[in-house]
Amino acid sequence: MTVKEQAIRYGTSEFDELIAAVRDDARRRRELPETEHPYRSIRLLKQARFGALRLPAELGGGGASIPELFEALIRLAAADPDVAHVLRAHFWQVEAYLLDKEASGNKEWLRKVAEGAILGNAYTEISSKNVGKLQFNTTLLPDGDRYVLNGTKYYSTGTMYADYIVVTAANERNEAVAAVVPADREGVEIVDDWDGFGQRSTGSGTTRFHNVTVSPNEFSLMEAKTPFNSYLQLFLQAVIAGIAQEIVADAEEIILTRKRTFTYATSDTPAEDPQLQQVVGRLASNAYAAKALVLQAAQALQRTVDSAQNGEVQLSETHQAALEAAEAKVIVDELALQSASILFEVGGSSAVREAKQYDRHWRNIRTIASHNPTVYKERWIGNYLLNDEELPIHEVYF
Repeated sequence: MTVKEQAIRYGTSEFDELIAAVRDDARRRRELPETEHPYRSIRLLKQARFGALRLPAELGGGGASIPELFEALIRLAAADPDVAHVLRAHFWQVEAYLLDKEASGNKEWLRKVAEGAILGNAYTEISSKNVGKLQFNTTLLPDGDRYVLNGTKYYSTGTMYADYIVVTAANERNEAVAAVVPADREGVEIVDDWDGFGQRSTGSGTTRFHNVTVSPNEFSLMEAKTPFNSYLQLFLQAVIAGIAQEIVADAEEIILTRKRTFTYATSDTPAEDPQLQQVVGRLASNAYAAKALVLQAAQALQRTVDSAQNGEVQLSETHQAALEAAEAKVIVDELALQSASILFEVGGSSAVREAKQYDRHWRNIRTIASHNPTVYKERWIGNYLLNDEELPIHEVYF
């Protein structure tokens, strides 16, 4: 696949071919004796300019709406959830640029995205007692006519595959700033030390900055705008919905390739067994519901973007988007985890062989779902309905 002049568009044969190539690469890597990261798949996505799906066609993008993007992400996650998760920070940052695409700095970054660049993140620090507060030990301080960046970030999902890294830091006045630096700049150290039991190849490790030179035009103050964090949250549910789709495909494959059944089964072949048919029906229904919930909530994200004024979303719209993303999370997580468990009802003991790696679905779903625990979502949804207390959208992920 060669680099395209125009970004790939969702719903085309080219898109189908790209997803098939990512799926084939994921299968190949699962059969290897040691872990191989999805560099080939990321390269294919860059060549196809998948990261420019949301850009309008006149900017060289794929012209996708937010619901279309999330449907594309579900497809990608079904093929390889690690690869889809890698792009989470990228698409969120692209959306921020699109909210004010006429701004000079944003224009330049949208141009780079249109050319295939992938953006990574270095946001999270673990020294704070309150996740998401804009308080950073990472610093960006003046040094003559330049600035230097120093600090350590964690959970830098996707950054080891990125071309540029968006870094949050504190300036000399302890104000929050955001810098965008090339991932290969001297002093940037990307450590592949993520040791979670799921999403193992997302590159969610540590990023260190050792006296990294930053020019004045590479950073800006982080303005206190109305938050749009539900975009990040719903992205995770799209990945989970994609995994639910793949569970259905695995169940079909298990049953259709099985030659043996139990002596007390209701049919001589697994495919004709009504009990196994029922399990597949449940898996398919769970996957359908998960996808429908994500795409319904994506409509709220689209309305939020459509209502933006002067590059800033409206409070009422972004709160509604947060509510719908939270409600979707509560159910999508539950349905997908159920599917990851009952998948084994169709396969017997052969399905638990390590070579099959069917347990990866539960591990991946559980890892993603743990980013922002469901209990907090449920509580705030109930508090809003009963007491009209708005969701804490100014906090991380909401």
